[in-house]
Amino acid sequence: MRLKSLQALCLVSFFLADVRDGLGPFLGIFLTQRDWQPNDIGFVMTAGGLAGLLATLPAGIVTDATRHKRALLLLGCALITAATLGLWFFRQSMVVGVTQIVSGIAAAFIAPVLAGITLGLTGRDGFNRQMGRNEAFNHAGNMSAALLAGAATAWWGTGSVFVLMTLMAVFTAVAVLAIRRDDIDHQAARGLDGSASQHIPRLTTLIHNRALMILGVTLLLFHLANAALLPMLSMRVAAQPGAINPGLYAAATVVISQAVMIPVALWTAARAERSGYPRLILLALLILPVRAMLAASFTDPLAMIPVQMMDGLAAGVLGVAVPGYIVVLSGGSGHVNAGQSAVMLMQGMGAAFSPALTGVIASRYSYGVAFGALSVIALVALSLWWLTSRPRSAYRTAR
Repeated sequence: MRLKSLQALCLVSFFLADVRDGLGPFLGIFLTQRDWQPNDIGFVMTAGGLAGLLATLPAGIVTDATRHKRALLLLGCALITAATLGLWFFRQSMVVGVTQIVSGIAAAFIAPVLAGITLGLTGRDGFNRQMGRNEAFNHAGNMSAALLAGAATAWWGTGSVFVLMTLMAVFTAVAVLAIRRDDIDHQAARGLDGSASQHIPRLTTLIHNRALMILGVTLLLFHLANAALLPMLSMRVAAQPGAINPGLYAAATVVISQAVMIPVALWTAARAERSGYPRLILLALLILPVRAMLAASFTDPLAMIPVQMMDGLAAGVLGVAVPGYIVVLSGGSGHVNAGQSAVMLMQGMGAAFSPALTGVIASRYSYGVAFGALSVIALVALSLWWLTSRPRSAYRTAR
């Protein structure tokens, strides 16, 4: 039954949460404890992000074309896990860079493959609802993994995070195999219905989709401002010995934001058709400048509570609204997953450069100045969307 496959997909989202991002915020702590400087950490993270960028659009094209989406997801998880384990065994900067490059390339395939499987199982009508569930399970998985990681690092050190991630990768593989291959409609998964022509337009149709490109540029700026916030919060604490256990702090930042994302993702899935995707995206964009300014203004570790609550609000909305909006904008083209990847490519460009930019500013000036710079970039993203999105007309299109 397709219902069992949808339930397995929720479990994939849950366990995959601790796999797809590698060490996540613990990477900065792990390298800081090995006497790496913030700018060096930023450049290594950027190298992985850039490698992911090169693979992003091909990942969407492959997802649209392949009928072996489950195998592609399993391969990506295996590569990320192996690359992350390499960080523990090898300390050379070159090897660390290679592990991040491999992880970045593999991670580029995960989001479009998950979106493709979801669309193939539900069709357009059920996509929003299932994406809301996927995101809720994903955030619950992140929160659970962060709680376990925080407790494990307190007792056994940062190295325990590697064990936890490996276990989650095994559970992810079991859940992926529980999705029945025959339940996935691969034509629906690429945005076509049963009456659609088999002719697939060229990818240039994505470039000429003005609304899609505006969305991509806006999210590029958003992630340029957003991606480095959480790692820099953790690194600021790690650079202050005795203030608080950095592993516990990183876990707490994840738990707070993920706990907020769960209800927000479900709320967004329920509101998408009535409120319209552009309005929901605008709501998320409004939050980021305030979040960055709070991080810049307050250095007390407890200040991360409102900072991460706002992160949960923004990410919870975007995680559901953006994929749904892309399905609307590129539906019928046969390139829905390529459209997802085109936007993710631009998001990834912002996320890739964010750690390096913020690391340089933090090294030359201070963490407060770095957070202030991120808030300015966030305001530019908000202004662009406000001036170009036209929520009312886009709402009618979305419906």
